Amino acid sequence: MNRAELAAFLRSRRERLRPAEVGLPAGVRRRTPGLRREEVAQLAYISTEYYTRLEQARGPHPSREVLSGLSRALRLTDAERDHLHHLAGVTPGPPPGPSREVRRSILDLLERLPQAAAFVTSASYEVIAWNTLATALMEDFSALPRRDRNLARRVFLDPHRAGRRLWGVSDTDHFARSVAHNLRATAARYPGDPETAELIRELLAGSAEFTRLWSAHEVAVTPALIKTFDHPLVGPVTVNCDALDIADRDQRVVIYTATPGSPSEEALRLLSVVGTQLLDVPG
Repeated sequence: MNRAELAAFLRSRRERLRPAEVGLPAGVRRRTPGLRREEVAQLAYISTEYYTRLEQARGPHPSREVLSGLSRALRLTDAERDHLHHLAGVTPGPPPGPSREVRRSILDLLERLPQAAAFVTSASYEVIAWNTLATALMEDFSALPRRDRNLARRVFLDPHRAGRRLWGVSDTDHFARSVAHNLRATAARYPGDPETAELIRELLAGSAEFTRLWSAHEVAVTPALIKTFDHPLVGPVTVNCDALDIADRDQRVVIYTATPGSPSEEALRLLSVVGTQLLDVPG
C-alpha cells in the first residue's frame, strides 16, 4: 500500500469534483475547491475521521468495500478505479456499478448529429450525455439534478406526470415495461451496487405499476422502433428510434430521427433552430 500516493490521489480527485456533480448545493462559504472531506465520506458510506486519515497518509489498509465506495463517491473512471486499488495494494475487481463515464468519441458523435435527437443512458437508465436537439425535443437535462435525470424515476415516480405520458411520448407504457425488465437484468449484473439497489427499492416502494412489472420476472422487451412526441411547441413529432449498445461501458446511445421529407423532419428542423432557450418543455 502506497499511503502517500493514495493520499495525494484522493485529494486530487476530491478537489476536481463540483458539488453539483454529486447533487450537493455549492453553498456560499465553501472555501475548499471541490468537495469537502465530510461530503466524500458521506457519499462513500465511511466516517469522516477514517477518510481524513486516508488523505493524511496515516489510514489503515482500506478494504475492497471501502475502495468501491470511494470510487463511486469520487466519480472515478474505470482506469482511475483500477489505479486507486493498485495504490491500496488491492487487485481491482469487476466494476461495482454501471459506468457513467462516456467516451469522448461518443460525445463528439452526439454533436455531429445536428438533425437527430440523441442521448446516452447508463445501465440504470440515467441520462449521462445528450445533444442540443434532445433537450429541445424532451427537456434540458443540464437543468436537472442528477437523480432526476434517471428515466426510471421519471416514468414511475414523477408526481407531476399524474398519468400523463412522459414528454407526451406515444409508447410511454411500453417504455415503462422495458425499464422494469431491463433493470432486473442490471441488478443481476451489479449485485453489489448500492445506487442500483436503492433505485429499485424506491421504485418498489413508490410505484404499484413498477411492482407489478418487476414481479413478472421478464428480462427482455421488444424495442419500439417508432414513437411520437406530442411537443408543446411544434405538435406531434414522429421519429424512428434506434438504440446502439456500447458494450464495454454497458451504456446505450439512443438516436431519434425523422423520415426525410416528412412533417416531423420539418418539426425537428424547427426545434434545432429555435434551440432550448425559447422552450419550456414539461417533464
